[in-house]
Amino acid sequence: MTIAIDFGTSNTVVARWNQATQQPETIELPKIAWQMHQTAPLVPSLVYVEDASQGKVLVGQAVRDRGLDLKSDPRFFRGFKRGIGQNVQGFLPELDGEIIDFERVGSWFFSQVVASLRQIQLPVESLVLTVPVDSFESYRYWLGNVCKSLQVEQVRLLDEPTAAALGYASSDRDLLLVVDFGGGTLDLSLVQLNQSASKKFTGFILKWGEKMFGEKSAQKPKLARVIAKSGLNLGGGDIDDWLVDYFVETQGIDKTPLMTRLSERLKIQLSMQAEAEEIYFDDETLDSYELKLNRKTFEEILQQRQFFQQLDKCMEQVLQQARRQGIEAKDIEAVLMVGGTVQIPAVQNWVEQYFDRDRIRSEQPMTAIATGALQLMQGMEVKDFLYHSYGIRYWDRRQNQHNWHPIVQSGQPYPMSEPVELVLGASVSNQPSIELVLGELGTETGGMEVYFDGDRLVTRPKSNPTTAGSAPTVQPLNDREGARQIAKLDPPANPGSDRIKVRFWVDEQRFLRVTVEDLLNLETLVENQIVLQLQ
Repeated sequence: MTIAIDFGTSNTVVARWNQATQQPETIELPKIAWQMHQTAPLVPSLVYVEDASQGKVLVGQAVRDRGLDLKSDPRFFRGFKRGIGQNVQGFLPELDGEIIDFERVGSWFFSQVVASLRQIQLPVESLVLTVPVDSFESYRYWLGNVCKSLQVEQVRLLDEPTAAALGYASSDRDLLLVVDFGGGTLDLSLVQLNQSASKKFTGFILKWGEKMFGEKSAQKPKLARVIAKSGLNLGGGDIDDWLVDYFVETQGIDKTPLMTRLSERLKIQLSMQAEAEEIYFDDETLDSYELKLNRKTFEEILQQRQFFQQLDKCMEQVLQQARRQGIEAKDIEAVLMVGGTVQIPAVQNWVEQYFDRDRIRSEQPMTAIATGALQLMQGMEVKDFLYHSYGIRYWDRRQNQHNWHPIVQSGQPYPMSEPVELVLGASVSNQPSIELVLGELGTETGGMEVYFDGDRLVTRPKSNPTTAGSAPTVQPLNDREGARQIAKLDPPANPGSDRIKVRFWVDEQRFLRVTVEDLLNLETLVENQIVLQLQ
């Protein structure tokens, strides 16, 4: 059986394909899931570590049922998804003599979700996992490594907003803009749906953490072509933190997990009514506080945090990509609203500044991603492009520091039709080998950074956003001993002449591959080798 998991910063949704009804359906997992009014079963993305050395943890609703999310405790983790694959500023907790990173917390969470599926006797033969648009390869490979321990035969990855487009797909509207705004990220994706595919490619596949080629058939399945996409590390969890900061400043209340929970409740209430109120009781001082908030004050808080300016940048990036392909905002037939944060009236009003209300759909905000991801198993082909650029590191003599030279640009469809060629010489006398440090270059829109504020994992706009001529955010991919060398040279090379020709290209499984030719000996040293070995 194929299971789809939409791993969210705040909540996680699990779905399966029902062979009897030929429809996707969400799954209720006993003890770890809860069901909000008129929504599907949700697994809160929470972890409480009982014993780190033994990997003994509680996850999801089980954490809330015991009240373990209401007090400051280093064993309690929320919002850990946004720390996976990120260079988090601050400290990581030490539990039971071990440093606990967010990758490990996420692995525990996934293991418990899959274990719960098997407890209700659902065989998990393959998984479809969704990922944020702005995620780096390190996050995607982390997912692959997690699956090594889950005894799952096959794993596929799909961008979250692309999955949502498949979940909302209708026969009468083909050009779809997905606004996926959850607890940790804003993802926008413009997707074209049609029936013109001539072959089937079943997505970005991993098996035990290693990518494989997808299956092909002579069928003519529906095609989902990604035209434009943009992402931002900003979500509903940040809004909760801003509300906590507001009450700390205006009422002198301490920052606690309980305050975060109450702030989230106020935010949800304001999606349905103009005013909201909660009571905060401090069990140490025995003081109680009335926490009141109305929509006007709420929107002022969002304005002060430059919330809408960040959203505008993200939207404009997508619309600019679309215009390069001759598509204007008026051509977009439907806008699909996904995630808990899209239910905030101020966010809905922001979207309506760009699109007429009759084009906006919001009937599946919590389930569209998980149910849409299952379409990969029903003959859906996805054609996508690279969101980030790839580059090699070089020494910039003018600035007397390392810099990055792009070799594969953002927006490049894959597989590439033609490789990128570089001719290189030696940098020192008697150089015995060629070493290259490759990196994944982030977008150049400033963006957000993740850091610790006390025991909270939060985001903020980067203090020095990327400007023209400055280096973008980079995730090095092979900057470690034993991974930089791509070819040995015999005889050794000397400065002053070209020695090797390097060809780079990206295959249909997103691997960056390299071929190296020795220009002196007229021989191929490396042919079609995968070089993106991540830590």
